[in-house]
Formats: sequence, structure tokens, C-alpha cells
Amino acid sequence: MSVRFCKDGHLILIKVKNREEIHYVMLQGEEPPPPCPQGRTRAARRIQAWWRGLLVRRALLHAALRAWTIQRWWRQTLQQRLHRRRREALVSYAIRERAVVKLQSLVRMWRVHWRYCQVLNAIYVIRGHWQSHHCQTCALLRGHCVVTATHLQFHIEITNP
Repeated sequence: MSVRFCKDGHLILIKVKNREEIHYVMLQGEEPPPPCPQGRTRAARRIQAWWRGLLVRRALLHAALRAWTIQRWWRQTLQQRLHRRRREALVSYAIRERAVVKLQSLVRMWRVHWRYCQVLNAIYVIRGHWQSHHCQTCALLRGHCVVTATHLQFHIEITNP
């Protein structure tokens, strides 16, 4: 293995035969490059430092943009999950409330029907007793019924013509 480089204006060839033997050989036939003035070296270093800084800033910007993209995606995913959970909770609440209201209305309807049947049976009993009365032409039987949410009221009037 061999490496060429310039040191103090002289070309040097390094030959490595094995790990223990390293030979430095000065090359004679080739002209060494002219030494760089101090100002050009400093300018070259500044340009190289600026370029390395630009590359580092660009790499950091790309990394920050990638991280920002991943964070935005994650926040959006969390927002969608939260929205889905809220919607599911609202739907389950609406289904439960609808079932409760339906059950309440069925119970109220059954109670009103039961009371209506009681009143109807009472009217049938009164009418049956009244029809068996001897003086059928003496009076008329009038009924009036009022249905409320909690109970059923009826009024029976017996009028003489």
C-alpha cells in the first residue's frame, strides 16, 4: 500500500509493506507544487468552513423538517383518534338516551292503557246497572273523560230529560 502527499513543498511517498516496516521515499523526478501564500490558505479555510457549515445547517434543517413532519402526522393521528372516541361516546349516549325515552314512553302508555281499561270496565258496570234500572226513560247517562300524563279522570252525569 502506498500513499502520496506533499509536506513542506516536497512530494513524499509512503510505502507500507507490513505493519512493522514503513518506508518514506522522497520522489525526485516530480516537481513539488509551489507553496501557497498565507492569505490564500486562510481564504481557502474560510471557504471550506463556510461550505461545511452550510452542509451541516442543511442537514440539520432536513432533520428538523423530517421531525416536524412526523410530529405533525402524530398530532393529526391523535386528533383523529380523539374525534373518533368522542363520536363513539356521543353515539352510544344517544342510543342509550333513545332507549330510555322509548322505555319510559312504553311504560307510560301501558299505565294509561291500564287505567283506561279500568275506567272502561267501570263504565260498563255502571251502564249495566243503570240499564237494569226500572226507570230507563227518566234519565240520560252522559260521560266525559280527561286523560292526563299521570292519571285518567272521567265524569258521569245522569240528567233527567
